[in-house]
Amino acid sequence: MQRSDFRFFERLRVRWAEIDAQKIVFNGHYLMYFDTAVAGYWRALGMPYAETMAAFQGDLFVRKAEVEYMASARYDDVLDIGMRCARVGTSSATFVGGAFRDQQLLVSCTLTYVFADPHGTASKPVPRELRELFDRFETGESMVDVRVGTWAELGADARPIRTQVFIAEQKIPAEMEWDDADESAVHAVAYNRLGQALATGRMLEHVPGVAKIGRMAVAASSRHSGVGRAVLEALLDAARGRGEREAVLHAQLSAAAFYERAGFVRRGPEFHETGIAHVEMLRAL
Repeated sequence: MQRSDFRFFERLRVRWAEIDAQKIVFNGHYLMYFDTAVAGYWRALGMPYAETMAAFQGDLFVRKAEVEYMASARYDDVLDIGMRCARVGTSSATFVGGAFRDQQLLVSCTLTYVFADPHGTASKPVPRELRELFDRFETGESMVDVRVGTWAELGADARPIRTQVFIAEQKIPAEMEWDDADESAVHAVAYNRLGQALATGRMLEHVPGVAKIGRMAVAASSRHSGVGRAVLEALLDAARGRGEREAVLHAQLSAAAFYERAGFVRRGPEFHETGIAHVEMLRAL
């Protein structure tokens, strides 16, 4: 087993609470590491796990877990946990994982899941759509489709995400969230392979030649999966297509690092909008 066997990795750092009297990671914790990587694998598929299983009217239950130990991780090691779907049977799926410290394989695992009814009382055939998802991801295909269009075209899918993120989570008053600008804005919505909406954003003309990006929102179960970046890039491409030379946005302070990684730079002091700290950021197009 080598790092090149995996498309997906979950990065973890060994915590003090995870080492034992031998000053190495306690053996049972590796199963937790692999389980954490499985959750990340679902995010990489663009598939919120609970919603996906509900759509398939079933769930995946662990039938067997095999772990092989080659070397030990120690406190503060940074580990990359590789995970891939190795096989899908009639009613089961087998995942293979590897815990790497740099290029060194420390621990490997094989996890066998059975697809069954939501209560785990009877196995069911693995849905064809789920088989295809695994196959397409492992062959390198993109799992997210970003559509750009008008509010009339995308608003029905964008509205629930913005409602959940801005109104329910961040407690922004509804009358401050919805405005007439939605009708004239260019909108982007990211969808997974099942057509579920995961993230959204919009673009307005700020001044001639300058696009303003706003209302960037990602469903909680899809954060840190790259889907927000896909929406942002789609909006920037749309701005370039209109001939804009620059993009500006008001970033919540907690999201500033995300935009910096996308090439935006801060301009001016921090300020508050809707009671939340923001900073203005811009980038050339």
